[in-house]
Amino acid sequence: MLKHIEKLWYDVYPKSTENKLKELIEYLKSEKQLFSEKELDSEWYKKAVIYSLYVDLYAGDFKGLTDKIDYLSDLGINTIWLLPVLDSPLMDQGFDIKDYYKIRKDLGSNEDFKLFLDKAHEKEIRVIFDIAINHTSNEHPWFKSSRSSKNSPYRDYYIWNENTDKYKEARLLFKGMVNSNWEYNEETKDYYFHRFYPFQPDLNYKNPQVLIEMIKILVFWKKMGIDGFRMDAAPFLWKEEGSNCENLPQTHTILKIFRNSLDYLEKGTILVAEANLKPRDVVKYFGNGDECHAGYHFPLMPKIFLTLAEKNYMHVFEALKVENTPNIPESCRWFTFLRCHDELTLEFVTKEEREKMNKYYLKNRLWIFREGEGISGRLYELLDRDIRKVLLSFSILFTTEGSPIIYYGDEIALENDHDFYNKMVEKTGFKDSRFLNRGPINWDEIEKKLKNKSSKEYIVFNTVKNMLKIRKENIEFFEQKGEVVPVKDRNIFVVKKRLKNRMLLAFHNLSEENKSIELKNEGFELFSKEKILKIKLKPYEYSWIIFKD
Repeated sequence: MLKHIEKLWYDVYPKSTENKLKELIEYLKSEKQLFSEKELDSEWYKKAVIYSLYVDLYAGDFKGLTDKIDYLSDLGINTIWLLPVLDSPLMDQGFDIKDYYKIRKDLGSNEDFKLFLDKAHEKEIRVIFDIAINHTSNEHPWFKSSRSSKNSPYRDYYIWNENTDKYKEARLLFKGMVNSNWEYNEETKDYYFHRFYPFQPDLNYKNPQVLIEMIKILVFWKKMGIDGFRMDAAPFLWKEEGSNCENLPQTHTILKIFRNSLDYLEKGTILVAEANLKPRDVVKYFGNGDECHAGYHFPLMPKIFLTLAEKNYMHVFEALKVENTPNIPESCRWFTFLRCHDELTLEFVTKEEREKMNKYYLKNRLWIFREGEGISGRLYELLDRDIRKVLLSFSILFTTEGSPIIYYGDEIALENDHDFYNKMVEKTGFKDSRFLNRGPINWDEIEKKLKNKSSKEYIVFNTVKNMLKIRKENIEFFEQKGEVVPVKDRNIFVVKKRLKNRMLLAFHNLSEENKSIELKNEGFELFSKEKILKIKLKPYEYSWIIFKD
């Protein structure tokens, strides 16, 4: 494996960097002895049910989150995805990292984090966290030194230019909020490059020391017990003049070096590609099963919402066709979601579909993101505050494709938080509509509602819990690739998963009418635990059935 790292290295860096390669190899050899030689379950992510949260907004700090592990275990999730937790000035919810080796002070200490990890692992819950590998905070010591002098030893950790003429093909990612990818630095009278906010300067991976430093950071947290990293902003690592500075071959090679370095030490720590791209482009981040283990299926999210709005399963059917969602290596996995910490992205729909989506779901102009290319908002709000639609959407998520992600609060029908939005706009100066779906949870209030059997919180939580219990009991089916079955009635969304001589069919009634379906063979309905030959579905109802051939 070290030989392979060497080959990958020279695919990116010139022979003159041989000493840096030796530094990396010697470092990995020295760390190898700290890891187990045991054969671990290195493909655990295929069975994952992921819960995504901000620690501070969810539970205050890691001590509070440790106390919430029983709640999460009761819900039925087996993986926690921590949104940014590393030391940060919090100008962008923690995606602006000030110190890669420290947990944010407001969340606790590294020791508190370790206690949380240990408790999660005791409950058989894995933990992955976000790490911004493309940029740092402008308060990171590397950047503070870099901007202070052209002779700084950290000067080449970032990208500097005398003017803004370089990388002109790089698009503006935060269109409407940021006007340029270059920011002037008064101290050195020149400009630094950034793909996101000006307070998030991009790292310079053309300097191999940056890659070595980042590998050391990943290994530090791997030793502590972290189970995986969401590689934030992965597509933007390498910049090349005359290109759009996205998804370049060198970026993939760098990710392969990350993967091989971690696998050399011990397999099982996963890399998740945060590549907000069409699936045919995301699959490149899987490599040949030697790059990222998992990737997000971003376009599936808006297609599910179109399916719900137009009561027509064909939107998801088309999205999952092999020409739109190519086959992926056997060892890889799609991660799918209804909502995430960002917006309901409309980047991957047609112009006509974008107009439709804004018509269906932009219920308040405050929800608009990137000038109409996205809609912010909680799942419950987007789905007309109708818990039938919320539960139907969860059934679609859990049965259709990949390992599902639940965004914190969606399992209790949390609402948009306007107070938090106003507070963050005042703090940052940016009218970022995503603040609406990033508010804190008031657990005193929620725990009262979870005891009230007629509350939306109780109903949604316990129904999702039951779905996940059934899913776990039949995980061998849910690990399989889902296939949307073309049926005559577009209001009936059917997913098929086959396992040897058995088959699972999940039926979803997208309409406001009662539906009745005659089955060719007797099946076993997983919710009622009864044998049936006929399905009767009320509006927005669903049914999961197992058949034997």
